[in-house]
Amino acid sequence: MPPNEADRLKALEQYQILDTEAEKAFDDLTALAAHICGTPIALISLVDDHRQWFKSKIGLDASETPRDLAFCAHAILQPDTPLVVPNTLEDERFAKNPLVTANPSIRFYAGAPLVTPDGLALGTLCTIDHIPRQLRPDQIKALEALSRQVVSQLELRLYVAKLQSTANVRRKIQQTLHQKNEQLRQTLKELQQTQAQLVQTEKMSGLGQLVAGVAHEINNPVNFIHGNLPYISRYVEELLSVLSLYQQHYSPPAIPIQRQAEAIELDFLIKDLPKILNSMKVGTDRIHQIVLSLRNFSRLDEAEKKPVDIHKGIDSTILILQHRLKATNERPVEIELIKDYGDIPTVECFPGQLNQVFMNILSNGIDALEDLAVAGKTTDKKLMIRIQTDVVQTDTPDSPHVCIKIVDNGDGIPEAIYNQVFDPFFTTKSIGKGTGLGLSISHQIVVEKHGGILRCLSEPGKGTEFHIEIPIAIDSSPD
Repeated sequence: MPPNEADRLKALEQYQILDTEAEKAFDDLTALAAHICGTPIALISLVDDHRQWFKSKIGLDASETPRDLAFCAHAILQPDTPLVVPNTLEDERFAKNPLVTANPSIRFYAGAPLVTPDGLALGTLCTIDHIPRQLRPDQIKALEALSRQVVSQLELRLYVAKLQSTANVRRKIQQTLHQKNEQLRQTLKELQQTQAQLVQTEKMSGLGQLVAGVAHEINNPVNFIHGNLPYISRYVEELLSVLSLYQQHYSPPAIPIQRQAEAIELDFLIKDLPKILNSMKVGTDRIHQIVLSLRNFSRLDEAEKKPVDIHKGIDSTILILQHRLKATNERPVEIELIKDYGDIPTVECFPGQLNQVFMNILSNGIDALEDLAVAGKTTDKKLMIRIQTDVVQTDTPDSPHVCIKIVDNGDGIPEAIYNQVFDPFFTTKSIGKGTGLGLSISHQIVVEKHGGILRCLSEPGKGTEFHIEIPIAIDSSPD
């Protein structure tokens, strides 16, 4: 028992929370705790004199358990520190606990105490799993932050209960509730953005490393072939010159030579061989261009701003997505990509991150056109994506922007979800096809990293248009 058990029980009673109905404010916090920690079970547990009762629960049917079996009864003994049990079978306090040996078969537990402003631990916000595991330090900190939000909700609830007598008080309550909910939404938004950025950065970093590695492996053998082609061309030219001299001074040749020349079609070979060598040179030149584009795209880990040619970044991204533009069995219509590049200067930016933006928006446009084709709406309609670049003037005359417009002629975005396209984890795609991170990350890169503007214009049935505006010389303060 905690040394202040009597005061603790009295405080718990004052909150008038035990055996009350479920409340969304608490359920949201429980759901967020389970999401952050990646566990199937999360609870808001309150410990009274003989039981632990769950104000909010996810993944568990029971509404309470005896106090002598409760993990949370141990957690409230150390109110300043979360209780984390990586493997219950290896902890002598819990190894023989019926909640471990039988249903729900707890193997992992992490509980952050719910500490009142007076320092009294009423219970915990805890996460539970059926397998042993560890939490990262940032997950533990997030769990503690959410436990403080639970206490804030308890305090708010008590405050509301005391001040329901007058209309003036009710207005204050509504304002306080709104502020608290805004804080919670902001906390959730920040956590989602952080998680989204980590996931997308890791994904794009891996893609960049893969692309850079492929470019390097292609470059070495191609350099060998490309470097030897001039010698081969010269040697062939010299051999053909010697052959021509033989034909001039030893004509007609012996019968066996004439037969062999006819068998191998010597006249055609003499004409075609230089053409083949020239085609090989054109091919290796094209491979060199592809390798340069791959290297340009793979600059994902460059942390410094530098002046770059935006068109090269767009072209390298198109190269990566080229295979998706071609016709397939599911989409027999090829997607036509139109480049309408203006005369723009080099732009001081983070090139790898802008490549991410181009990749995300172009991929979404291709997805939209593929959905259109699958739905059978392309019988009399070309599938097109247009990329247009230009310099635009802003309200500040000495601060022009480069504007990149990416337009598709898909079905457009429904009006009901138009305002959610930049929200983290929002997606209309099926499971496994979209994460809802691409446009959110793109918005962060353009607006926060580059001090620019990212707009989405769409009309149902007429397609979607994204405007990316980047200052030609960005300020050094964003990070």
